[in-house]
Amino acid sequence: MKTLQSWVDVPANSDFTIYNIPFGIFKTDYLQSGVGAAIGDCILDLTYLNKNGFFDALDIPQGTFDQPYLNIFMALGKRKTSAVRKRIQDLLSADNTELQNNKIARELSLVPMAEAEMQLPVHIGNYTDFYSSVEHATNVGTMFRDPDNALFPNWKHLPVAYHGRASSIIPTGQPIHRPKGQTKAPDQELPSFGPTKRLDFELEMGFITGKETELGDSVSTKDAEEYIFGFVVFNDWSARDIQVWEYVPLGPFLAKNFASSISPWVVTIEALDHFRVATPNQDPKVLPYLEYEGEKSFDINLEVDIQPEGSEAATTVCQSNYKHMYWNVNQQLAHHTVNGCNIEVGDLYASGTISGPTEASYGSMLELAWKGTKPLTLADGSTRTFINDGDTVVMRGYCEKDGIRVGFGEVSTKVLPAK
Repeated sequence: MKTLQSWVDVPANSDFTIYNIPFGIFKTDYLQSGVGAAIGDCILDLTYLNKNGFFDALDIPQGTFDQPYLNIFMALGKRKTSAVRKRIQDLLSADNTELQNNKIARELSLVPMAEAEMQLPVHIGNYTDFYSSVEHATNVGTMFRDPDNALFPNWKHLPVAYHGRASSIIPTGQPIHRPKGQTKAPDQELPSFGPTKRLDFELEMGFITGKETELGDSVSTKDAEEYIFGFVVFNDWSARDIQVWEYVPLGPFLAKNFASSISPWVVTIEALDHFRVATPNQDPKVLPYLEYEGEKSFDINLEVDIQPEGSEAATTVCQSNYKHMYWNVNQQLAHHTVNGCNIEVGDLYASGTISGPTEASYGSMLELAWKGTKPLTLADGSTRTFINDGDTVVMRGYCEKDGIRVGFGEVSTKVLPAK
């Protein structure tokens, strides 16, 4: 990869290096919501740049960036969006003086992150949640079914998934209330109603499509990346006691639809090219429509912290990696559309809980505390089997290789008591 250096100060270990250039939606006290790109501790205001001629050679329509979501920008297509990202990298490069030496433009286009409030980056019309970690599926199957037959017979033949609720997907910083629903204790004949006693996080990644298809068409594994704009870190909250009672026969409902939290910056698939790795070996052999060529998985380090209310100390309870996923995104999108299901710009596809091969890499409290039998001790001395009211759960993701770092920032959510 070509070595790049920016004239903007980028702190050591910043997620937002010149190699990244993720896109998001921000607002300030003096700017309405619009599209920005992250660099170091700053946000580059793309509305300003487009209005003042910096993208003229790219023929980007006025109004593209003066929007509350990324959808209109993404819908321009890969040729345009990739050209914008490359142009931003060029403008931020140390050897380019266009913006660097234009004091007024530089001051007006670079917004300190500390002054900005990040918004939901995408208008999400449709949301699909996969179940693609073999370690997670095996752990759950071992806990709740037969350890010798932890995976259902279909699991290694197709990327299992279900359609979720898009309206309750929220950005970082927005708190959630503990959900309520029906639960049934094993020693009780009838169910009861009340707040969940087993609130859990699920460490996931999500990808967002930037190109639509017609009803009846399908997307091949070969062409899938033409439809994938970028990725976010995703916390798919779960109420385990509600879920175990309600999920037969149609799957989770109230246990999942109360909230899911996403990181505010969408990291493009192009920014992740340097961090591609092979997908884990798939045995038995997949059907032809799920076959693929090349490295289609990504080496993304993931971690989860829990910070109790009133405590200055956060505890890292999970360190995992996206590369462990059994099914890759090309296969997920190909399977999703093979029956003719149409996709839209802004659709979100979550990976399912990302658990690795070690206990420290398990991506949920259900696994980390093994169904409540192995409580975790936090830095303040308190213990957890699930998430308490007042806890803040923080997830982060980053890639690092050959001195190059590309990160996602964080998604942080505080849990409030049930209403």
